[in-house]
Amino acid sequence: MSADLAPAGLSARTPETGRWSSEIRREDEAIAELAAEWDDLATRCRTATSFQSASWQASWWRSYGHPGALVVVLVRRDGLLVGAGAFQRGPGPLAALLGGLSGLGGGLIDFTDILLDDSCAERAAAEFAAALPLTRFWQSLELREVHPRAAVQLVFEHWRGRRYRLADSLCQYLPAVPMEELLKRLPGKTAQRSRVKLRRIAQAGVEVTSVTSAEVPAAVEELLRLHFLQWRERGVTAEHRTERFARHLTDSTTGLVATGRAAVHRFRLDGELVAVNLVLLSPVFGGLYLYGAHPALRERLDIAGLLFGAALDEVVEADIPVLSLLRGQEPYKQRWRPDALANQHLLLGPGRAAPAVAVRAAAVRARQAAVRVLRARLPRLKEALVARGRS
Repeated sequence: MSADLAPAGLSARTPETGRWSSEIRREDEAIAELAAEWDDLATRCRTATSFQSASWQASWWRSYGHPGALVVVLVRRDGLLVGAGAFQRGPGPLAALLGGLSGLGGGLIDFTDILLDDSCAERAAAEFAAALPLTRFWQSLELREVHPRAAVQLVFEHWRGRRYRLADSLCQYLPAVPMEELLKRLPGKTAQRSRVKLRRIAQAGVEVTSVTSAEVPAAVEELLRLHFLQWRERGVTAEHRTERFARHLTDSTTGLVATGRAAVHRFRLDGELVAVNLVLLSPVFGGLYLYGAHPALRERLDIAGLLFGAALDEVVEADIPVLSLLRGQEPYKQRWRPDALANQHLLLGPGRAAPAVAVRAAAVRARQAAVRVLRARLPRLKEALVARGRS
């Protein structure tokens, strides 16, 4: 993909007046201290997702960040915060010397972005780009999982140094419409089978209740317990078993639920808790982020249909236009015939030389090419191994 491909659908270029300033904050508590301003800006940024909230970012930094490695870029117009983004250096003095920056979130985030005030996004993006601490030729900024219409795409446009835009994970989307309308996307027989499964769920009398922010810690503990049970036979994601993940999920979700950026549902059948889910909510999309369901429930009901239906109802009720299925190509997602759109991998470096970012871009391209080859050849390799085993 071309390094200079311009994103579509971003705000028009208009001159912005006022007194502009920028600053860099490096204290570990910077995001938490800026929380009120940060979340106020998020309400003025149409691309902001739950991952860009102060609750999520501050919680992630407390659980996963390396002390002294936080870099927060702020842009103000007449004293009002109109641009904000948090990044990290790698741990240790060598990383500090090399100056490589990346976004927060690691493998836990589905959408990386910054916040820009919609009313002055172009000028704020230009000021943000100028404020990025990338002045040495070996420094770089790497951002994974960037939506094609994310606010940081404007910063990419204004960046005067070397830049690359590469493909990243594939995400899938559905219109947030009532279930019966969504079923019209499916072929006749598939839609009929789905209706049968949904009728069984309705007839079973599953009780669904929403959790308050005060109830989140207990609900997250229940979610993770059921999540481990659910994947016990197939292997759960290792990070989901760690104390730091449980701490981050509890802290961030408490803040998100309190501010209406997430919903947690408990599902009870015959009086027993059988599932818990976490649905992220933002102006641009709502999505089922994580869930846990008792394995025995699978024998009675369509778990995917139950949890997907509750998430869809939540998003429709909140008048959010899109239901995101986030990253991953799980079979239960494919049955809904979602629209696919790849996230992007952005790399920025100062000047046209910028060896660090050029080398990194080459490495990313090489890895992606290797993955494509493996995906193409793996089915044939499996067939060859099976045939060899039979001979």
